[in-house]
Amino acid sequence: MSDAARNIRTTLEMIKIEHTLFALPFAFLGAVLAARGLPTWWQALWITLAMVGARSSAMAFNRIADREYDAANPRTSTRAIPAGALSVSFAWAFTLASAALFFLAAAMLNRLTLILAPLALASVLLYSYTKRFTSLSHVALGWCLSIAPTGAWIAVRGALDSPLPLLLSLVVLLWTAGFDVLYACQDYEFDRASNLRSIPTRVGVARALWVSRLLHAAAFAALVGLYLLTSLGVVALAGVVATGALLIYQHSLVRADDLSRLNAAFFTTNAFVSVILLAAFGGAIFLGSKS
Repeated sequence: MSDAARNIRTTLEMIKIEHTLFALPFAFLGAVLAARGLPTWWQALWITLAMVGARSSAMAFNRIADREYDAANPRTSTRAIPAGALSVSFAWAFTLASAALFFLAAAMLNRLTLILAPLALASVLLYSYTKRFTSLSHVALGWCLSIAPTGAWIAVRGALDSPLPLLLSLVVLLWTAGFDVLYACQDYEFDRASNLRSIPTRVGVARALWVSRLLHAAAFAALVGLYLLTSLGVVALAGVVATGALLIYQHSLVRADDLSRLNAAFFTTNAFVSVILLAAFGGAIFLGSKS
């Protein structure tokens, strides 16, 4: 394997490219809602590439920005940059190439997506520094992921002409902030020692778990509102119920005195939430268009 290919493989592993699954289904759902069916293949292609470019640049930049913290944290010290498996210069090249892909995709969709692209990219890049100055970094991450469904709606329609994508984005924002509070609990001791800010470091792990539950309860309420606004029937309702059950299950896995199952709560259940909602709401739209 050539050095370039090895570096690309290491970079993709470092940014966990497979976790694009968290946000991509929400982008597709925004596109399906906008089209009231399937978007064109052209739109679907460039929406996908925009998502891959934005997330890849954000994650690679995050690893660059946090490399000193990662090296000091036992949980993250084996990541590619602090472990010496990847150079900072290559990570920068990958970040810039991914950002270029994002801007190209935005330009290929429509004028408004291109105009808004700098705001979206600035959001996902600047998130990396939020833990240095605010405990609301979890909300900042939620904002970054919430751009996806509204951005995809604009990509299809060329305008923001409905509250639907905004309500879906609110679901994503609250859901993401909730699971990121959970995820931050495992770094409670390190973050306190390093003067990094988060909900757990501000209020403690036990109270942080309650904050996460409240955020997810609010996300579920927003999801019910989305269901009522779309009036998509029993198939979409099944997705709402399944999502609620997954959120409850996620929180049943984690206790303040036992975070051993946190990875199962974070990765497994969260990957299912976005896919279930895409299948349920998208399926309801498809069935409605055939009836």
